[in-house]
Amino acid sequence: MRYIIIGAGAIGATIGGRLTEAGAEVVLVARGAHAEALTADGLRLTTADGARVHRIPVVTGPAELGELRPDDVLLLTVKTQDAIAALDAWGDAEVAGGGTAAQRLPVLCAQNGVESERLALRRFARVYGVCVWLPATFLEPGVVSALCAPLTGILHIGLAAGGADARARRIAADLERSGFEAPVVEDVMRWKYAKLLGNLGNAVQATTGPEPHPAKTALLLRARQEGRAALGAAGIAYASEAEQAAARDGKVDQPPGVRGGSSWQSLRRGTGSIEADYLNGEISLLGRLHGVPTPVNDTLRHAANIFAREGLPPGAMSIEDLTALADEAAARA
Repeated sequence: MRYIIIGAGAIGATIGGRLTEAGAEVVLVARGAHAEALTADGLRLTTADGARVHRIPVVTGPAELGELRPDDVLLLTVKTQDAIAALDAWGDAEVAGGGTAAQRLPVLCAQNGVESERLALRRFARVYGVCVWLPATFLEPGVVSALCAPLTGILHIGLAAGGADARARRIAADLERSGFEAPVVEDVMRWKYAKLLGNLGNAVQATTGPEPHPAKTALLLRARQEGRAALGAAGIAYASEAEQAAARDGKVDQPPGVRGGSSWQSLRRGTGSIEADYLNGEISLLGRLHGVPTPVNDTLRHAANIFAREGLPPGAMSIEDLTALADEAAARA
């Protein structure tokens, strides 16, 4: 199989680099200065094993790659706000022997949140969810680090509509040869909804900074409480904290130090967009559909989007001010 990594940022480049090291054939899809750096200087990837440079083919879209192969695997790692454009561009790409990628090829949604699978299922016949536990950093074009050990990450895989198949197991085998644990599960979305609850704090970190603080923990707990209530009202199952701990403890340990997560990195790179609509916004959506107030998540989504649109630097807001806004929203709810 050839892996086409659509969105070679922190997650995509790490997976692509690790697959390359294990002998898999990989193509990276990137844009702008990042694509230029990857083409000119290679992917400079640092993991717990050290730093190295990978020379991997780079394209900016399907036209540069030409006709796709029947054994290609599309790994979607763009942020969810960029998923529709990517799915539309690659879904219409022609495959050797007839048909399009959307008709014939598997697409794996390796992203935070749960919306990309739904977007993909509208377009692609073969959609897989991937629950990503892979802390990684991408702040400079062509340079990515993922420092967890002893594994680089854990990637639960399964059919987005439920179940698993032989293709998922073959992909998982490639990933496990590449420094990941890749459990094939029948209920991958249950794991992704659990991860969603953990990602509700991304907006707190992005707007107030990654440094720990009791008030940040308190606000995150309120956001997660709303999230659990909304998921419960919607009848959506999610993996328990005990299950998650059993799956990852001692496998993806990070070295000491404070690091910014994916939303913080988006603001740090000045991308102009952020994934809050599909993290906190998912809880807001469920709350509105099922009669559950979600003032904290509404506030976090709104604040994160203002930061992204106005180009504000990450951490420019105090946790006291953010908490006050959430308190005002709760009083109005």
